[in-house]
Amino acid sequence: MTPVLVAGCIIICVSFAIRASFGVFQIPIADEFGWARSEFSLAIAIQNLAWGIGQPLFGALAEKTGDRLAIVVGAILYAAGLVVSSMAVTPIAHHMLEFVIGFGIAGTGFGVVLAVVGRASSDENRSLSLGIATAAGSAGQVFGAPVAELLLRYMPWQSVFLVFAAAILVVLATLPMLRSVKPASRVELEESMGSILQKAFRDPSYSLIFAGFFSCGYQLSLITAHFPAFVTEFCSAISPSSFLHAIGIETTFALGAVAISIIGLTNILGTVYAGWLGKSYSRKYLLAAIYAGRAVSTTIFVMFPVTPTSVILFSAVMGALWLATIPLTSGLIAHIYGLRYMGTLYGIIFLSHQLGGFLGVWLGGFLYDVYGNYDLVWWLGIAIALFSAFVHLPINERPLSARSAAA
Repeated sequence: MTPVLVAGCIIICVSFAIRASFGVFQIPIADEFGWARSEFSLAIAIQNLAWGIGQPLFGALAEKTGDRLAIVVGAILYAAGLVVSSMAVTPIAHHMLEFVIGFGIAGTGFGVVLAVVGRASSDENRSLSLGIATAAGSAGQVFGAPVAELLLRYMPWQSVFLVFAAAILVVLATLPMLRSVKPASRVELEESMGSILQKAFRDPSYSLIFAGFFSCGYQLSLITAHFPAFVTEFCSAISPSSFLHAIGIETTFALGAVAISIIGLTNILGTVYAGWLGKSYSRKYLLAAIYAGRAVSTTIFVMFPVTPTSVILFSAVMGALWLATIPLTSGLIAHIYGLRYMGTLYGIIFLSHQLGGFLGVWLGGFLYDVYGNYDLVWWLGIAIALFSAFVHLPINERPLSARSAAA
């Protein structure tokens, strides 16, 4: 692994460890202040929306002024948002401050870091490198939620936010390893950002990728924000004689945190494997298969009673499909539109992901408050996943440069 890839993995790992833990705070914060479930859900939804809005902005900042500056600004915003959020006592304060945290995630997340890794990788190994960097986010998810749950046993949630703020600042020590590399072609280097954006916006395939990525954000954010609470309240009790009880998972609250960890663990393998497959097979068909697999696995899960066993199995399967879309989608953008403005182009696509994330998180809390369950929001996710599976099929994977030469 190159120093660029190592540094990128560390930054994404810590950033996503913190981000993946927010669902664990759903019940403690709501219980402390007596809020409806939708209040903290809206805060996380706003975080996802801000992340989406900030992603193309940070991508453009990185490409205009340098990747390191974008990451430093993102880390500072992330830490500041966490520190001030620890002092917030009203829903509106959390809503506003989650916007700052969302921008922090944008500066330390996939849009900026994957562009750096993609430019530092050869054409042959780019999908695999992007898969490894994406899997680092899953590695963070493995320990993010359980660490948050463990810390909550010994300190209030406000103190946990402060610990996480310090952690995101520590990753800045890796920046010397993250040297900027721009192996773009001469034509790409001479092309302006406005020109490539115009070409992308006129290309129907770019719109299809944008539409298809909506489902990914909806499902991932819904599960990250609400699955721990869902498992806590709707999963059958853990038997004292079960294996889970024997290894210290005695409550459904603890199981909810561990479920997020299991998703992250299996996704390390799933994401790297998806990146490896992207070297040899059509990315659009792989993406369609992933979205269809999510729809099928979710359908089976919601049609049967929720038990500790079904939670673990669903988490493992969903994890294998979790971030597998990221290296394929980012690799598809780099392949079609080139490397020069990959961060900005991917950032715009990622906005669709976060619009889906906003809807999934907010609807989860809203429909829970209305109906007392998550049934409808699950079925909506299934329908959207099927839509994404079909919308990827007409995408033209030929590079724009090759299409222009053939015209």
